[in-house]
Amino acid sequence: MAFELPSLGYSKTALAAKGMCEETLELHHGKHHQAYVTALNGFVEKDPSLQGKSLEDIIKATHNAADKAPVFNNAGQHWNHILFWQCMSPTGGTMPGKLEAKITEDFGSVAKFKDAFKAGGVGQFGSGWVWLVLGGDGKLKVTKTPNGSNPLATGEGKVLLGCDVWEHSYYLDFRNRRPDYLQNWVDALANYEHAAAQL
Repeated sequence: MAFELPSLGYSKTALAAKGMCEETLELHHGKHHQAYVTALNGFVEKDPSLQGKSLEDIIKATHNAADKAPVFNNAGQHWNHILFWQCMSPTGGTMPGKLEAKITEDFGSVAKFKDAFKAGGVGQFGSGWVWLVLGGDGKLKVTKTPNGSNPLATGEGKVLLGCDVWEHSYYLDFRNRRPDYLQNWVDALANYEHAAAQL
């Protein structure tokens, strides 16, 4: 069965008041994400060893395999974006008490978590992602990955939040101001309800 572009779960205008305009969502979801899905389906169609595998299995099977890098990149980006759309909300920015308590326990405060998340995203050279993950030790941590990689591939923990820091995520709204995009993301766009549900 072919992989498909998921729905956003909200309208393309729903995040405009929170700092992500309709054109950004149209291009990012309808063009960029769709292109990853289309490319991935093309690779799977031509490679019997990938057919019938879940998205997660394809990511794990192609991670660090040089000859499968294009497959990994498109599978990783499909997985990352499925999560990304869930990690934002028109009512984003409000943190449930359960998550706030865990973040305060592991980072010292919500402000310190936001600073760490922002620093992770700003410090990702070039294209990539910044993540809030629950590590195997039961502690929350911020990590980052380049290009289409993710914590599923690297084994760094269970993802609670993921933010895209490729330029197409923010250029129309914030131009080259990635720090401002990330600050707005943690303050206004982040779906902390979703993150709490993953705990």
